[in-house]
This record gives sequence, structure tokens and C-alpha cells, in this order.
Amino acid sequence: MSRHLVLLPAPEAEWAQLPAEEHEKGMRSHEQFHRDLATGGHRLVAAGPLTPSAQAVSMRPDGSGGVLLTDGPFTESVEQVVGFYLVESDDRADLVRICAEFAARGELIEFRDMVGDDEHDHGSTTDRAVDDVRDAAP
Repeated sequence: MSRHLVLLPAPEAEWAQLPAEEHEKGMRSHEQFHRDLATGGHRLVAAGPLTPSAQAVSMRPDGSGGVLLTDGPFTESVEQVVGFYLVESDDRADLVRICAEFAARGELIEFRDMVGDDEHDHGSTTDRAVDDVRDAAP
């Protein structure tokens, strides 16, 4: 079973100005997406809206072993990621079809395949550390 990330980018400023009817239409679209996922046998692992990008905390290395913390988004852009779905599926093609139907109802979507465990270079220090954490988990 593979995992896929469905990112929901949107222009936050425009979205905030939409009338209540448009927000309700969006909620119905999301509810239909949930039903379509269930009908297709896809498993919703995690999902949710995100706080506005203005409330983000960005972190960057400072070049001397420390970190620079900045209030606000990592990049300035018209669209920000406002929500996400993490989905497990045995049928990528059907999941893409369902996402396309979701987008056709007016949603902006970025569909990304997650890299599977067998696709990692397990020789790296980071991957070994992740493997160590997995091995230690109950």
C-alpha cells in the first residue's frame, strides 16, 4: 500500500473574502471527497486545515550551527498550503481520478506520491536514525 499527500494550496487573502455560501460549497466538496475515498477503498490517514501562513514559524540554519527563527511563511507567494490529506491506497490511478473530480468542483490540488521505505538510501545517517526510532517503537 502506498501513501500519497494531497496538498491544498489556496490564495489565503481571496479565500478569506469569499461569502459564506462559497465556504459551505467547499465544505460539501470536501465531504464528497471523503465519501469518494471511502467508496474507492482508500484510507484517510490524516487530514486537516492549517492555520494561516502568517502564524507559521520558519526555521533556517544560521550558518554557524544555530537556527534563525522567523515569524511567517518560509516563502512569500500568492498561494499557501491551507490544508492536506494523507491517503493510503492500493490503486493510485483511482485515487488520482477521485482527486481530479475533487479539483473539478473548484478545489486547488497538488498530488504528491510519498517515497516508500524501499526507495530510501538507508546508508545515510538520517535514515539510520529514523530506522533506529522505528526499531525502538513499541
